[in-house]
Amino acid sequence: MVIKCTANCGKNAALKRPKTGDALCKECFFWAFETEIHETITSGNLFSPGNKVAIGASGGKDSTVLAYVLKVLNERYNYGIELILLSIDEGITGYRDDSLDTVKQNKIDYNMPLTILSYKELYGWTMDEIVAQIGRKNNCTFCGVFRRQALDRGAAQLKVDCIATGHNADDIAETVLMNVLRGDLARLRRCTAVITSGEGTIPRVKPLKYTYEKEIVMYAHFRKLVYFSTECVFAPNAYRGHARTLLKDLEKVRPSVIMDIIHSGETLQISKTAKMPQVGVCKSCNFVSSQEICKACFLLQGLNRGLPKLGIGKTSKSKKMLAEQEAKDKLLLNDSDKSCNNCTCNKSNKEINKSNISDQNSLKSLSILKDVDLF
Repeated sequence: MVIKCTANCGKNAALKRPKTGDALCKECFFWAFETEIHETITSGNLFSPGNKVAIGASGGKDSTVLAYVLKVLNERYNYGIELILLSIDEGITGYRDDSLDTVKQNKIDYNMPLTILSYKELYGWTMDEIVAQIGRKNNCTFCGVFRRQALDRGAAQLKVDCIATGHNADDIAETVLMNVLRGDLARLRRCTAVITSGEGTIPRVKPLKYTYEKEIVMYAHFRKLVYFSTECVFAPNAYRGHARTLLKDLEKVRPSVIMDIIHSGETLQISKTAKMPQVGVCKSCNFVSSQEICKACFLLQGLNRGLPKLGIGKTSKSKKMLAEQEAKDKLLLNDSDKSCNNCTCNKSNKEINKSNISDQNSLKSLSILKDVDLF
């Protein structure tokens, strides 16, 4: 049975939209899909003429469709913005190295400049090396924290006005569920915002906020866009996977549940008596943080000190572990001095011994990063 496009264009329908249930031909679907994103951009005032916008490009379906649609809308509605691609290489063999080939193809197809920054050059570690230290549990914590800060670092380097990310409606609904399950009021308050920013930080915008993941896949398929679809080799152990499974099960029963959860998050009123963290700047790296030392710096200090679990869990626990390690380092230095006081070696040899111990315990710590240009 032939079904006609419900947009009354006279053509045969090619698909049924998961979001609305409308039967549409390809051309009408393209128009509806792009127009909804345009409405999200205009209603949220995401861009201003003259803005330089970095697109967080991973090579996956979301960022690929985002880059293509922003290029189309920028030309159609004359946004007057400059679009560039910013990719982060986490150092995951068999995953990110392959997906970056797709990003490089996007650069050619969409005629956009591309900048790639790696964990290795920013932090001195790849995710493969981190997983070798921490194991398959909690590795997504490292990757998520480092990736968010790496995008900020790249955006600062490129001097952009904002970062456009490919977070879709499914992603945001999953995040709402995760924050509810974890009781994270601070993130729950801001996770549905179409623009997220803090004082002195580069804003992040989500043009795909109300766009269903299934429709993004359909759009990429019918537009014949090139994207990378392999899941991260470390992702199966991520906590988000449980929220995703729950959401998909709920969607089978109630297709509108994705938008329902997002709207619930948007209208949520959190008690004024609830204590919220104050967003400031990390003393070590000068990037946004709600703590004196940001999560990325705690994680990095742990890796460099041989304490890979230092930044996992509560900040108070991390500070205690760090203080204990620093006390051990100090004791080691004192013992070294005592053993050298009664021997006949000269002062320069004593200083070399101190230097060796310091190198082993502190050379890679974040205390020295203040004077190093990480860009």
